[in-house]
Formats: sequence, C-alpha cells, structure tokens
Amino acid sequence: MSSLKKPDWLRVKVKLTPEYLETQEQVRRFGLSTVCQEAACPNIAECWSKKHVTVMILGEVCTRACRFCNVKTGKPTPVNTNEPEEVAALVQQFRARHIVITSVDRDDLSDGGAQHFANVIRAVRTTNPGTTIEVLTPDFLGKPGSLERVVEAEPDVYNHNVETVPRLYSQVRPQARYFHSLFLLKRVKFLNPRIFTKSGLMLGFGEERQEVSQVMNDLREAEVDFLTIGQYLQPTPRHHPVVRYVEEEEYKRLERRAYQKGFLMVSASPLTRSSYHAEDLFNTLRAKKSAAISAHLPEIQRKE
Repeated sequence: MSSLKKPDWLRVKVKLTPEYLETQEQVRRFGLSTVCQEAACPNIAECWSKKHVTVMILGEVCTRACRFCNVKTGKPTPVNTNEPEEVAALVQQFRARHIVITSVDRDDLSDGGAQHFANVIRAVRTTNPGTTIEVLTPDFLGKPGSLERVVEAEPDVYNHNVETVPRLYSQVRPQARYFHSLFLLKRVKFLNPRIFTKSGLMLGFGEERQEVSQVMNDLREAEVDFLTIGQYLQPTPRHHPVVRYVEEEEYKRLERRAYQKGFLMVSASPLTRSSYHAEDLFNTLRAKKSAAISAHLPEIQRKE
C-alpha cells in the first residue's frame, strides 16, 4: 500500500440514507452490477442517495488487470442476454433522466462486447425515450466494426478514458495503448459529430505537469468535448501506489488550462470520477454547445 497518508480532505464519510438503501435494494433486486460498487467509488453514498447509478454490463469479471482498477480479473461469465431489458427496467424504475452504462473489458468476445452495448442502448431508448444515455466503453481491442456498432446505436455521450499519461501506460494499464484510445475517440466524432465525446485522467501516478498538458492537447486534437480529472486512490496493496496527492488548487489550475485549450466542459477535483454528477454536467455541456451554435448562426447565415 502507498506509504503516503491520505489527506483528511480526501476522506469521505458514508451516510446511509433511506434513499441510498432503497437504491441498493433495487440494484440487488434487478440483479445488475454497478461500477459504483465494483470499483469502490468514493462517491457512492452521495450518488446513490440521489438514485444516480452507473450500470456495469457484461458481468463483474474483467479480462484485463489494470493496476489502478478494483474490478475482479479472471475468466468472465457468459453474457446475460436479458441484460438490455433489465437495465431498461431499472432506468424506468428510477425515472432516470440520464444513465451511464459501462462494462468490464471482454477481450474474450469476438466484438469485445460492442453489440451488447448497442442492445442495451436501444432497449433503454425504447422504454425510456426521454432518458439521455452516456456510455463508458473499453477499447474493444480495436476489433473491426466494434466501435461502429456502439456509435450506430447513438448514445448521447461516448466516454472512453485515457486514464494516465502515455509514459506510465506500461505500469498502469499495460494491456491498453494510448494512441489507440485517442484514435477511438476521434473516430467517434468522425462517424457521428452529434455525439459528445468525453475522456478522463487520474492524477497521482507520478505524471509530470507537462505530460498532463500534452494529454490535454492530444484529446483536443481528437476533438474531445468533455474532460474529467480526479485523484487516483489505491484500492488495495497489490495496486499501483499513490505517488502524490494533488492539492485542490492544482485541479483549479488544470481546469482553467483545459478550458483555454478548447474543451467545452471540464470537471476537475480530487473526487471527480467519470460519471460523477454526470446528469448535471451533461445538461451544462449541451447548453454550452447550443450557445456556441447560436453564437455562430448569424455568420453561417451571412455565408449562405
């Protein structure tokens, strides 16, 4: 385990509200997995008290062993073909206005699980047409046609996290490739420019300031709209150690820098995670996009 002492400002008090317990029971009753539980998210009490759940599809066992992630690694279970309808039913039960859908890596499947993602998106859309849908997908090992299947189902937000700077990939996520992740994000925009793209970084692995700045540049080159930046927390002694805890002021500086580089939306704080406050931030992102289009409308009309 990291020899660094976790700062007091990073210690989250878990308050088990009636709403939290109700969410817990409904998730259990539907038999679904959540990344909130599997990844030991520090924000679970806050989010579940608001019935904000990030559903994790394709089982609870991952085919990869990233050194930052608390999800189990091993031989995955067979795909639950009823899962699309089960996720749609949960969304309906919660009357969710925004849902985040993620998964374990399923490198054992011919398409990496892409068709299953598409099936879940379509089931949620059919049953809950007013709900906006955000997906957080793996890289599908770059298997031909996989990304396209998810994009064709038209999620509102396509998230794929780069997680750290390229120099640290061999230590943090050795089975992934940084530039493949960039290519995936850029291809989403090429296939459907209407879909918002999103990616995230964790700090505390030993990255340098200039390396973080370069990742921001790379993500903007890939036309990513939304960037999240949060503190890495070591789940167990066998995971990558925390090299440093980043102070709040540095997150504010990074947020300002990211906006200067052209991101439409930035969320940066020690407890920021990919789906933290996802609904509110998505609504803000959508409003900013509409405002940007409106601002350029007179110029477009003059050209016409």
